[in-house]
Amino acid sequence: MMWIIGIICALMVSTSAYRKKSLTFSGALAATIMGTIYFAAGGLFWFGILLAFFVSSSALSKFRQSQKAELEKSYAKTGRRDAGQVLANGGLGMVLCMLNAIWPHPEWSYLFIGIMATVTADTWATEIGSLSTRPPRSVLNGKVLTVGTSGGVSLLGSAAAAAGGAMIGGFAWVLEVLSSPWSDIQWTVLLIWVLVGLVGGLVGAFTDSLLGASIQVMYKCSVCDKEVEVINHCDIPTIQVRGWPRMNNDAVNVWSSVVGGIVACIIGLYMGL
Repeated sequence: MMWIIGIICALMVSTSAYRKKSLTFSGALAATIMGTIYFAAGGLFWFGILLAFFVSSSALSKFRQSQKAELEKSYAKTGRRDAGQVLANGGLGMVLCMLNAIWPHPEWSYLFIGIMATVTADTWATEIGSLSTRPPRSVLNGKVLTVGTSGGVSLLGSAAAAAGGAMIGGFAWVLEVLSSPWSDIQWTVLLIWVLVGLVGGLVGAFTDSLLGASIQVMYKCSVCDKEVEVINHCDIPTIQVRGWPRMNNDAVNVWSSVVGGIVACIIGLYMGL
């Protein structure tokens, strides 16, 4: 029955996202499979966190979309997520969800919160930070960069990252309370969950920026002279200028998520959640 309910819920969400152009067809298919596993194997806590990330990130991608349209041409991934991006953001969490179903342990949940806080923080930082009136600076040397350059950070983007991570932590507490309705509400636990999401998300997001500024594969357009993530820009092939060939945007997301997950797990264990 849980699998049936799961596939119905996941299909409803992914179909709606596809119609609103938040997902491509491959992205919707991947999201349906992923959402079904999250719900059936993990229940409300795991599925709810995934949904919180997806709904909030999709909404922000539509916010002032016309102002961000030109920037998206430089990104490897746009606001409309494909299967690769769906798996990069939620694939690790799905593995942890299945591991928790087979061998229940609190560490899986802490890692999961850190991972989802990281991808949420990174997405919020990108979507909101790109609207900053001040240019971003390199996370490595503080050099002023053009908006949209990988490895660039701004005060607005960092604040958005912190808010996104904290939101995931707070939502985790709410879902935990809803999953255990007879337990006493402890507000101190809420603060700890928010701390787990906030710190894990921020560390993961800044790791994403560090990788983006150092080893992420980047290309240069010979027409507009921009450094971009895509292999074609201004209707011509771009030239690789730095980074590791296999370290693309999705790979950077995965590795930064691992770092954020480990940090969140350490905090969760130390604080005795």
